[in-house]
Amino acid sequence: MIKAGLFSVLCIYGGVAMAAKTLVFCSEGSPEGFNPQLFTTGTTFDASSVPMYNRLVQFELGTTNIVPGLATSWEVSADGLTYTFKLRHGVKFHTTAKFTPTRDFNADDVIFSYNRMAVENHPFHKLAAGQSFAYFNDMGMSKIVDKLEKVDDYTVRFTLKAPESPFLANLAMDFASILSAEYADKMAAAGTPDVIDREPVGTGPFQFVSYQKDAVIRYKAFDKSWQGRPKIDNLIYAITPDASVRYAKLKANECQVMAYPKSADLALMKEDKNIKLLTKPGLNVGYIAFNVEKKPFDNKEVRQALNMAIDKQGILNTVFLGTGMAAKNLIPPTMWSYNDKVKDYAYDPAKAKALLAKAGYANGVEVELWYLPVSRPYNPDGKRMAELIQADWEKVGVKTKLTTFEWGEYRKRSKTGEQHSMMYGWNGDNGDPDNFFKTVLGCDAVQGGGNVARWCNKDYEALVQKAKSLNKQADRAKLYEQAQVIAKEEAPWVTIAHSTRFVPVRKEVVGFKMDATIHNYFDKVDLTK
Repeated sequence: MIKAGLFSVLCIYGGVAMAAKTLVFCSEGSPEGFNPQLFTTGTTFDASSVPMYNRLVQFELGTTNIVPGLATSWEVSADGLTYTFKLRHGVKFHTTAKFTPTRDFNADDVIFSYNRMAVENHPFHKLAAGQSFAYFNDMGMSKIVDKLEKVDDYTVRFTLKAPESPFLANLAMDFASILSAEYADKMAAAGTPDVIDREPVGTGPFQFVSYQKDAVIRYKAFDKSWQGRPKIDNLIYAITPDASVRYAKLKANECQVMAYPKSADLALMKEDKNIKLLTKPGLNVGYIAFNVEKKPFDNKEVRQALNMAIDKQGILNTVFLGTGMAAKNLIPPTMWSYNDKVKDYAYDPAKAKALLAKAGYANGVEVELWYLPVSRPYNPDGKRMAELIQADWEKVGVKTKLTTFEWGEYRKRSKTGEQHSMMYGWNGDNGDPDNFFKTVLGCDAVQGGGNVARWCNKDYEALVQKAKSLNKQADRAKLYEQAQVIAKEEAPWVTIAHSTRFVPVRKEVVGFKMDATIHNYFDKVDLTK
């Protein structure tokens, strides 16, 4: 019998009793919720994409190549304005205590899922406990799509308002997950329509069982998955905010895969014969965002001065311990359109102090900095980083109050613009630069909450909007390169680091592959004795 984490049980296959295989993933935090339409954080996507995993197209594991999902094929018109998708037949939705599907997935589910986000008077649009469709809004999808039509039960057609090069990649992202329209109708008839967001029903290889807040999420293998039944029977997310505790659980075989190890523990992990340390260059950026709607950050010279006042190399040495590289742009150098000609702000406290004086703050200024309460792939230790920045800013006369909140609350408050300055970051979801430029610094993303600097620059916006309308990568790259120059000059951020990603797994884990994004997929994973 395999001992794997929180429990291992006997199950029956063909009349033969077998040990159920249970894999435990030590995750870093609680999800904001279980419907990826509603949230933008990797913690939520990782947890909610497990049962959902039902998008028209998806990324090939480990790459950003687009492959069929719930659509088996698609055609794009010569003018780039219509995308016609042929849908997969025989796809089953999960069954729960409250829902027994009577039909397979079809076009009605696609129409419902999109319109729920796009149409403001849709009965399910304002349902989700005050949440907005943040990612949908950040991506400006309503401005991209003119209409979505059901051609027949297994064909849908999107008509765009203008050509949109990243459109297919956008549809492969978690916010484009497809919900069961039948489930929604049934819950609405029962007077509990909000259940569709709290108890996910998808077509993915694992189905949701239960969630104990801040403790554990349980999933089980879906026997009727269109992708084939997973090799493991039970998947558990053991929510463990402390990286040291996650590591201790991994060593004790209480979990078999862990999220976001501490940089200081990597050397020991490499030496442990029971652990395989997987690594991949991060498609990410960690940064400090200045809320430009609040003083003193409405002044560009202040923002530039605070850039100059931070010893970025000291942060890399102390916090990242050699696992990151200094960031000067909002995209990492591994991404096409990276502008290496951009010059970062050099560490120069004297110049920073002079610039603050020029901006009217010769006698100093008080600011508040929110720091990350959890480890993230772009920042292993938010508190330590904040302490270093606080000390650096103190040297130029800036007194900094450090503040943090529980991760879900941190995200929620940031969407409203409550923050003064805040520590944050971004992990690329689809490999297209638009996913960075528009989602975290675009004007639409101010309303959606992804642009926590709340910076909307018309020249930057014009370049980004034009870039996504072009087909040739070289032409798009030139515009993104110009946008990086503007972002550096205007300084809505302090770009801190691009970090290397690490995923430690137990030697008993077979078939786990790091994804190009921050997701963890377990449908191809097995466990050995």
